[in-house]
Amino acid sequence: MKYRTIDLCAGIGGIRKGFEMTGGFQNVLSAEIDNYACMAYQNLYGENPKNDLTSDQFKYICSETEYDVLLAGFPCQTFSRAGKQEGFANTTKGTIFFHIVDIIKQSRHKPKVIFLENVDHLTTHDNGNTFKTILNVLVKELKYRVVGVHTDTEGNLLYNTKDFIRNSKDFGIPQNRPRVYIIGFDADTFSEKDMKTALPKNRMTKIYQNLNDLLDKNVSGKFFMSAGYLETLEKHAVRQREHGNGFGYKIINLPDNPQPLANTILATGGSGKERNLIYDPLNGKKYAGKVIGSKQTPVNDKFIRVMTPNEWGKLQGFINYAFKQSDGTDMFSFPKEVSDTQQYKLFGNSVTIPVIEQMAYFVLQQLNDKFQSKEEIKCA
Repeated sequence: MKYRTIDLCAGIGGIRKGFEMTGGFQNVLSAEIDNYACMAYQNLYGENPKNDLTSDQFKYICSETEYDVLLAGFPCQTFSRAGKQEGFANTTKGTIFFHIVDIIKQSRHKPKVIFLENVDHLTTHDNGNTFKTILNVLVKELKYRVVGVHTDTEGNLLYNTKDFIRNSKDFGIPQNRPRVYIIGFDADTFSEKDMKTALPKNRMTKIYQNLNDLLDKNVSGKFFMSAGYLETLEKHAVRQREHGNGFGYKIINLPDNPQPLANTILATGGSGKERNLIYDPLNGKKYAGKVIGSKQTPVNDKFIRVMTPNEWGKLQGFINYAFKQSDGTDMFSFPKEVSDTQQYKLFGNSVTIPVIEQMAYFVLQQLNDKFQSKEEIKCA
């Protein structure tokens, strides 16, 4: 029998997919409010996740649903470096965590496991007080044993924030993407001696050796930068360096870099693309000097382009991995209504599935050790 999950703040279903890939989990309820994410989710899973987890109606549905694991990549914009860093002061996205807390409190069948994902900056936001608050609520109020958290004789929580941060680059994907993973097990079910002491740190086998392995072979001219725009970026970078500042514009796979690695792709799309520019002479020679589409100046002759949405999909494990069949057929796709701009946003706002998969194997082993006494689960 598979363990049942509910998929909150579901996005396009990356966390759900990572858990399903272990063969040990089945999703029974989802919640997402972004229309484009809902379209993509329905296209992939045949289910419309359009539910507002802050509503009393959805909380009631959750309370009547029997499930084992609560999954949530709760909104990170209010905690990220790229956002305004408002944290819990943000009255909408910042309080989603407490709506998740309400769902757990109201559930007739308390979930055995909670799995939360967020940006790494969550651990340092408000001098660490935001993260401390989250852990205190999970441990003291909801009674979960959180992996990496211990309690001293006076009831104070002891932890090292580094123990919650894992990076996609260590899980077979060439993307520098540190993220926080919080996994808690119901303290009424799991004793302290049941608990593993640390989250998975890596993946045994690489999916790609480096960034060059996942680059598309045939790339449309629309992804190549115009000469005028590239010159603007170059001049701006020079001015920023003269003032002692950094600037996100970067070509990440120049020939002198034997192991190219993508910077974190972002839900904002634009700045995430400028931080991950590609040197692509193979395709660039076809377009250099030509005016393509709405570009105001011809395509640059340095063969520089942005990454494609398809490449971003590979950087998150959606394309060429999670939905790939045994015969090599890739079943991942977006509905035609989802534009390139929205695809960038949806991928940038999602999770790296191979990391989630390893975390899911970790959870599955714990559950099976407690309930089924199965043989050791083999991770990827």
